[in-house]
Amino acid sequence: MGVLSMKGGDGEHSYANNSEGQKRLASDAKPVVVETVKELIVKMDFPGCVKVADLGCSSGENTLLVMSEIVNTIITSYQQKGKNLPEINCCLNDLPDNDFNTTFKLVPAFHKLLKMDVKGKCFISGVPGSFYTRLFPSKSLHFVHSSLCLHWLSKVPEGLEDNKKNVYLRSPCPPSVYKSYLSQFKNDFSLFLKMRADETVSNGRMALTFVGRKALDPLSQDCFQNWSSISDSLLDLVSEGIVKESDVASFNLPFYNPDESEVREVIESEGSFEINNFETIFGLLFSYKTGRTEVKDDDDNNLDQSCQFEVIRKRTSIIRSITEPMLAAHFGDAIMDRLFERYTYHLSQRYDTLRNKPTVQFFVSLTRK
Repeated sequence: MGVLSMKGGDGEHSYANNSEGQKRLASDAKPVVVETVKELIVKMDFPGCVKVADLGCSSGENTLLVMSEIVNTIITSYQQKGKNLPEINCCLNDLPDNDFNTTFKLVPAFHKLLKMDVKGKCFISGVPGSFYTRLFPSKSLHFVHSSLCLHWLSKVPEGLEDNKKNVYLRSPCPPSVYKSYLSQFKNDFSLFLKMRADETVSNGRMALTFVGRKALDPLSQDCFQNWSSISDSLLDLVSEGIVKESDVASFNLPFYNPDESEVREVIESEGSFEINNFETIFGLLFSYKTGRTEVKDDDDNNLDQSCQFEVIRKRTSIIRSITEPMLAAHFGDAIMDRLFERYTYHLSQRYDTLRNKPTVQFFVSLTRK
């Protein structure tokens, strides 16, 4: 499998500069996260040390914005009851290739977001490693947060030999391809829950947000709209003689967007956690802040052509910030600009079809039994 980390740094195509949608989703989930943390503190009878983890933190400010909300909720909860503040251990986790440095440079800004000076009380650390493995000592975590990560699998599924011209599921494709992806997701998510069960204290909480699908049919066009354009763009480069057809045939994305029943089935069969809350959050594929303002296609069906192009270009930058490290590891850095030129073209061709298609995310709140 290629490198499964978002594009680091703070350049034009970096994740740090192309994650407004992820930031907005975290904001949507904030009320439930805050309420979950409040309930946890009371249930734990105001412990002297609270350890929280953000799994799949990536790079940039988003993880610190989430952590600041969690820490502020802890501070408020203790102050309201006249309790001495606890020590708060904030652990930021991602794979070893992740650009932690870009995030750590923002720690001074994080402290400014807090309701009071917590020097000597709040500690931030990086934890490199896959969240499909053990990351923390047994029974050490009180609260686990993970946003838009669990749709990424631990590896590309086996049995995809017949998926030669696609980087993901696409209609038509052999049923065995879908079964391979589903099996890998079930194994991975079950392993994730088992690892966290070992690391989380009794009655500890988890708040998980990940990309899902509304359609029960995994081959519905709604389920692979981003990846079809990448497949078509790679095939264009094959036609141009820039990429080998065999290289495309051997590349598949380690991604799966489950439906609600698949998520619930794994949680219930693994058995370590109880579902407190399961919400479906809908968004729009084309909804971003341009250089001037936020653009939502459902607000105005007559966007001028220049604004439409800017929205498509921004969508391309977002997908590039997510996929470039994986694609470059397999195909090489040299083709990236040309590949995403073709991606912009194919996205523009699908624009009228996709502009009002909803994106689907699941927000799941769990309690350790």
